[in-house]
Amino acid sequence: MRTKILLGVVLLVIACGARSAFAQAFAVASIRPSAEAVQFENDGETTFTSDTVRMRDVTIETCIKWAYGVQRGQVSGPNLLTSERYDILAKADGAANEEQLRLMMRALLAERFQMAFHTERKELRSFALAIAKGGPKLKQATPDEVPYRKNSRMGTVARATTMQEFADFLSGPVQMPVVDKTGLTGRWDFAFDFTNYLANEPKGIDDFLQVLNITLQGEVGLKLESEKDVVDVMVIDHVSKASAN
Repeated sequence: MRTKILLGVVLLVIACGARSAFAQAFAVASIRPSAEAVQFENDGETTFTSDTVRMRDVTIETCIKWAYGVQRGQVSGPNLLTSERYDILAKADGAANEEQLRLMMRALLAERFQMAFHTERKELRSFALAIAKGGPKLKQATPDEVPYRKNSRMGTVARATTMQEFADFLSGPVQMPVVDKTGLTGRWDFAFDFTNYLANEPKGIDDFLQVLNITLQGEVGLKLESEKDVVDVMVIDHVSKASAN
């Protein structure tokens, strides 16, 4: 009798685990080679509704960053992470919030890209996003605003954006982690344009960082300060091209 009870408990746990995994997976997902580039966006375009995630011209690294809430400097792995670009349309079986959709994207990465990883703590050169002298030049977003950000050749427009989201965005072009240390909560509207701060085209990453910092201070009252931080780094142990639909 005791053996039968234990067996029943084990089967129940397995069944619950299977239902949980199913609940955290998309009902259907289409993954195809990118049809066209998204202009001025290295990470392509990601949008989502209550039951659907749409990604255009994204890399595997882009999917990882969105699914796990990490920045470019926190992902280490093979060239395949950035060499292939995809259009992804994934639908949940019913309404889901953003966190649930991100969990489903993690399941998709494991199933369709065969991704496996481990995490390490590393001290990395990084930047702190901080308030510049004179204070921030941001406008508080209204409660009904939909988060939005779009790049142009010479700048960026952001609406209903948190400082953490802005730090995550900046981590791409500066090629290292950016930590939000502004202390600003809520969502903000702002824009910046490099035009008035460019004497010449930046010749390298150091020139670009200088122009970016001057622009941020002049346009939005924020700045980047070089520092070192101990951060979690996802080390990708295995990843493959997307499996067939």
